Amino acid sequence: MSLRADALDDALAMRSARAELLSLALMEARNLTLRWLSVFESRGAADAHRHGGHNALWLAGHAGWYQECWIARNLQRARGRRSDPSAARLASIEPEADAWFMPDGQPPGPRTVRGYLVQTMETTLDLLAGAGDSDEALHFYRAALLHEDRIGEALAELAATLHLPHRGEPAAPFAPVPARAEREPLFIPAGRQQLGSMAAGFVPDAERGLEEVAVPEFEIDAQPVSWQRYGEFVADGGYERAELWTAPGWAWAQQRARRAPRDVESMRGGVLLRRGGELQRAGGTQPAMHLTRHEAQAWCTWAGRRLPSEPEWELAARVGRRRGFVFGDVFEWTAGSARAFSGHAASAGSLDRMPVAGSQGVLRGASFMTPARQHHIKARRFLPPGADHAFVGFRSCAL
Repeated sequence: MSLRADALDDALAMRSARAELLSLALMEARNLTLRWLSVFESRGAADAHRHGGHNALWLAGHAGWYQECWIARNLQRARGRRSDPSAARLASIEPEADAWFMPDGQPPGPRTVRGYLVQTMETTLDLLAGAGDSDEALHFYRAALLHEDRIGEALAELAATLHLPHRGEPAAPFAPVPARAEREPLFIPAGRQQLGSMAAGFVPDAERGLEEVAVPEFEIDAQPVSWQRYGEFVADGGYERAELWTAPGWAWAQQRARRAPRDVESMRGGVLLRRGGELQRAGGTQPAMHLTRHEAQAWCTWAGRRLPSEPEWELAARVGRRRGFVFGDVFEWTAGSARAFSGHAASAGSLDRMPVAGSQGVLRGASFMTPARQHHIKARRFLPPGADHAFVGFRSCAL
């Protein structure tokens, strides 16, 4: 049976994808990783550090290392989530690979990393062809796809942080930033929302568990806050008024001497951003981004609104799509701190280690640099409240 032309962009289908579809997705993700690596190499920036201390070579190479560690070298790969992380593994094709790609490791040069990526992908595809169709047998292949898609996002974040040009040869594979006309907020009737999932197929660890929550009626923005709306806060002295900020937020803003979001040079007469090594005008209807949760909360206080809770965000995404609820432009801050859902249990090779209680905030949705196959309403990420490197914005709710 032939695959649907749009199957690679179907978030629901990809979580239950079998070998043929997974192979196509894995190759697509690897090709994007190699394209990003070429961009950094051509600009001499492959060794430049990103948020967290990792560079482009480490990020790109880690895609191959994860596949090799959890698929090619893992004798228990067919057990999926139930495999023993401490079990003995086969040797790597690169004797130093484990040292290169530990959190504080130093990767080799671009030529070696590129060769390693080619070899690990060939092995992964060969093993996938004979893996079988069970969820356990395909678990690590699906996890490897999510991992590499996230690496593509991280490489884009690094390129934005380093102000790599959008133009030139080879061209940086940035997706266009969406611009949307403002829509009226949506009223969401009271309902019940099931958080987490124990569904068949692939469920990332951050989503595992299951609990049902009663959600009172509420009003929520149909889309993330735009530059135009955020600019009004800046123009009204938002970064100079301590009463609008939480105590940690104000300390963050003062420590960094912030008067506007990251990369914003001016917000008078429009938003002037430093992007791709040059100054550019951002459309007023584009989503405001590279915002910390401190900034999102300050804007909400100024506007007389608040951040949505996780249950509210997910309920609105589920019932409001046909009424204009849009997500996938930027990741979005929600209220509350990261926590595991009831019944959560970490799996081998997890990409979503639960943070220390109270240390990180929760992001929902996806960004314009997230492949469409990862635009799932259950998806959640975690970041410290002061992080501004990611493509993150927010939407608000009425008080």
